[in-house]
Amino acid sequence: MEIERYIEDKNIAYRDDRMILFNQISEVKKFSSSLVKAEWYIVMLCLEGKASLSINNKMYTLARHNVLICHPEMIVEHSMVDMYFNCCGFCLSPDYIQQMFVISANNWNVRRFLEDNPILSLDDNECKLFLQYYDLIKSKLESEPHEHLKELTDALLIAFMYEFHDSMKKHIKISPPRYNSADNLFSSFIDLLSHSYPKERSVAYYADKLFVTPKYLSSVSKETCGKTASEVITQYVKRDIEYLLKCPNKSIKEIANELNFANLSFFGKYVKRNFGVSPKEFRENIIKTAAVV
Repeated sequence: MEIERYIEDKNIAYRDDRMILFNQISEVKKFSSSLVKAEWYIVMLCLEGKASLSINNKMYTLARHNVLICHPEMIVEHSMVDMYFNCCGFCLSPDYIQQMFVISANNWNVRRFLEDNPILSLDDNECKLFLQYYDLIKSKLESEPHEHLKELTDALLIAFMYEFHDSMKKHIKISPPRYNSADNLFSSFIDLLSHSYPKERSVAYYADKLFVTPKYLSSVSKETCGKTASEVITQYVKRDIEYLLKCPNKSIKEIANELNFANLSFFGKYVKRNFGVSPKEFRENIIKTAAVV
């Protein structure tokens, strides 16, 4: 998992294929690139100090009693971490989140809200509750293995997610999950899109996988999130392009190949159409911005 590159092994309290628990992170590993594309769900509570972060190209400050919530596909870049910074939290795999299904991982209202508001401010009681659950889950995972350890851990995480779900209601109106065919279709579309790499850019590809027509998929998408299926696909593809263009160790030709463009010319036209500049100009703008900062 990519975020592990930035966390010292000594700060990882527990790790398996479902989750990572980290704590007492007072120092971020130094790398030539501070760019991370979230692959898992990340929930991080700041205990002390401050950190400046760029999340999906917007600047945020993570301060004491703030919680950072990232879902897969979000791009995080740290620009400053002060000497007092300390945090703890969880990384949870997408499969594990879906298995527990407390909060629909693809609830569009929640997903869109967290993309626009990845950092939330908790009150004293909410912070206390977060740490109580964190400490209890950590103590269980560090205890001697026994028959029902997984079930106990799952139950504690589910309880934590219910508590957190209720806390989020003061920030956003969370609709109860609906199970009509249109909502299920859109949820499956987002799930298929977010888990595929490189991402197909054709609506017909996803419609075929979901056994519907492209026209119907686009209609459902427009009704659910206000964007056509093509616009949603473009949003996700743009994020992949932006992430890779910010990685200095990849050439533009390598990026075009990795994202399954037929050739460099097609890639250049796609970037120009969606970003307003060529891939080379995009990279040059990044370098200029970094030099100013």
